[in-house]
Amino acid sequence: MQPQSPTRTITEPYRGRFAPSPTGPLHFGSLIAALASYLDAKANNGNWLLRIEDLDPPREQPGATNKIIKTLESFGFQWDEAIVYQSQRHQRYHEILNELAAQNATYACYCSRKSIREMGGIYLNHCRAINKISNQPHAIRLKQSSTPLPFEDPVQGKLEQSDQQALEDFVVFRKDDLFAYQLAVVVDDIDQRINCIVRGADLLDSTPKQLRLYQLLNATAPSYLHIPLVLDSSGSKLSKQNYAPAIKPRDASNNLYRALQLLGQNPESQLQSATCEEILAWGVNHWQWERIPKTMNLKNQPLGNEGENHEAED
Repeated sequence: MQPQSPTRTITEPYRGRFAPSPTGPLHFGSLIAALASYLDAKANNGNWLLRIEDLDPPREQPGATNKIIKTLESFGFQWDEAIVYQSQRHQRYHEILNELAAQNATYACYCSRKSIREMGGIYLNHCRAINKISNQPHAIRLKQSSTPLPFEDPVQGKLEQSDQQALEDFVVFRKDDLFAYQLAVVVDDIDQRINCIVRGADLLDSTPKQLRLYQLLNATAPSYLHIPLVLDSSGSKLSKQNYAPAIKPRDASNNLYRALQLLGQNPESQLQSATCEEILAWGVNHWQWERIPKTMNLKNQPLGNEGENHEAED
């Protein structure tokens, strides 16, 4: 174990990843997440993997997977192993569900989203004590520990949750017969031996749930670092829901340079005319995760393609 700072430990050999969902092409916020995870891996002489989290067909956008891959390539990113697709791993997820059921760690939940909203928006583990057998559609929930694991992020600090949030049993298999993100991401990270994860702060609340799965599966959890979400000029998160514009290959170098700026890396001015490969190489050699700010706002750095047609992103 190589301590990098009092608040973060890097495990060697480093294995990191970027795992986009094909619900739309990449936007600038996606680029920042990809860049941060890539630089952190390469600066630590590690491997950087690409995984496509195509777990939710109803939300996927036709052709988005190929667009994501081609966009990453146009920005100079190279991954060190074959791409993993979650849509090809259903059998493995079923195996883990069976393993959790054998531990009596899961149960069927018949509650609707409406009923949960009526409970106040937090599921109160209503079905855990009900030994109910039914052919009705149901989700499968994982039992949270009565003493949830605390989590403190190197950038975001200590995760604050209410007691109800911390103890809320969560879905690992959805009522519509789709595997839940929390299950799939942990199984994939275990199987790919991912030990260092750099991702967006929108997933911060998921971390205790994922730590619980690592605990039950008797696996070592990775280290996590959550970078702040990128806010647009109006203060809204760059996302598909907010119609964030897709990043364009012709603006690749400029966008990489600006991403380094927002990540607090203070890139040299001459890099503005450099190639993507040169910018990435500079970023690897000068990466300091401690410089990542707690907030990222485009208020003073409007996107160069804001006037173009917006495409849905995630």
